[in-house]
Amino acid sequence: MAVISSLGVGANLDLSGLLDKLAASESAPLVALQKQQTSYTAKLSAYGTLKNALSNFQAAASKLADATLFKGATVASSAADVLSASADSTAVAGSYAVSVTQLAQAQSLVSGGVASTTSAIGAGGATTVTIGFGTIAGTLNTTTGTYNAGATFTADAARPPVSLTIDSTNNTLAGIRDAVNKTTGIGVTASIVNDGTTNRLVLMSTMTGQKSSMRISVTGDAAVGSLLANDPAGTQNLKQTITATDAALTVNGIAVTSTTNTVASSVQGVTMTLAKIGSSTLTVSRDTASVESAVAAFVNAYNALQATASQLTKYDLAKKSGAALVGDSTLRSIQTGIRSALNTPQAGALKVLSSVGVSFQKDGTIAFDAAKLKTAFAGNREAVVELFAGAGGNAGMGTQVAALVETFTGSSGKLSNATAGVNATLKSLDTRYAATEVSVGAKVARYRAQFTQLDMMMARMNATTSYLTSQFSAMNPSK
Repeated sequence: MAVISSLGVGANLDLSGLLDKLAASESAPLVALQKQQTSYTAKLSAYGTLKNALSNFQAAASKLADATLFKGATVASSAADVLSASADSTAVAGSYAVSVTQLAQAQSLVSGGVASTTSAIGAGGATTVTIGFGTIAGTLNTTTGTYNAGATFTADAARPPVSLTIDSTNNTLAGIRDAVNKTTGIGVTASIVNDGTTNRLVLMSTMTGQKSSMRISVTGDAAVGSLLANDPAGTQNLKQTITATDAALTVNGIAVTSTTNTVASSVQGVTMTLAKIGSSTLTVSRDTASVESAVAAFVNAYNALQATASQLTKYDLAKKSGAALVGDSTLRSIQTGIRSALNTPQAGALKVLSSVGVSFQKDGTIAFDAAKLKTAFAGNREAVVELFAGAGGNAGMGTQVAALVETFTGSSGKLSNATAGVNATLKSLDTRYAATEVSVGAKVARYRAQFTQLDMMMARMNATTSYLTSQFSAMNPSK
């Protein structure tokens, strides 16, 4: 049997080229399906781009729907080195003269000198050290650092005393320091200071204010007691180096005290942090900057959405080809719905967005006049709040737009449904492509087999012709 090394050799015909043309012809449906797949894939991507733009617009609208955005306040201190301040939504605009005459301090007590921080103090028997807090009334001898006779100590009922144990495992100056610092909730920190000749234990209250003065009682080893026991109204073995004090100030001439240097109740909605003695003027005003920024972000998000829509529906006349969403009804419906919502009059004193400086332009975008918003905000803040965030059960523009976008992008929204439809179509096209590809392959294989048989038959016929020709030539030799 003749062997064909290349299709068409036996028949001396371009069967290979003919097979290629037939294969291309049979593959035409595949090319058409590929074009459809490319088109729907581009549409799916375009829907994703549109959804991102809508989500950004929805986020900007949701921010305007939050009424607390419009209630913010700012506060400025004329002497930031004296005090700084912050304001919340309850702050009342105005000017406040503040004079700080005393800062809140935490009490500090210092022990007598001890030669070594690691030498035992006392015999090491179990000793209980109890630290309580309260207010001291009396005269302090600044030379000795102790209170004169007649001083009293009134315990703070809100802070129960805390005790710790000193025994043979920790009856050194370093051990007592560590025991204090390891005791949970004791309200005191301990450290050791070497004054150049001896070591002293320093006890510092962790809280400021007059009520944080310490009274220390010791039950057990007398040596530990002679080091630590300290009662402002009795025996005082510790020297007071810093007195526990409340912060003292006046606000518009009214006397104010605070146990800490953070004063949060003297001016409504304002928290002051005191830094030093001195005077400052606090100016509280409405925070319009945050509102302006939010409205500007809303405008920018809408314009970005419009730019995205324009890009997705662009048509090139020269190339006679359009973007993925040219003529798309879903996009057109979304654009119409949003524009209608932005033009819908609201229930409050300010009916339309143009009253706060937001207006439509001829090209379909919107512009923002911040000065007009400032004027509206200064003249009727509540009306601006109602326009965007709503009031009295009525939803504002921000709430309405955010809810509208949700009807487009939500799980059952128009855009989601359109996206699901495209995905279903792509899945169907994949199935059709796979089936068509198998069919085309089978036809081309059949053509190849038929051409191969033809090639072999022609090869045999040519061989027979050649043989007969040679035989006839042999029978009739030329003369």
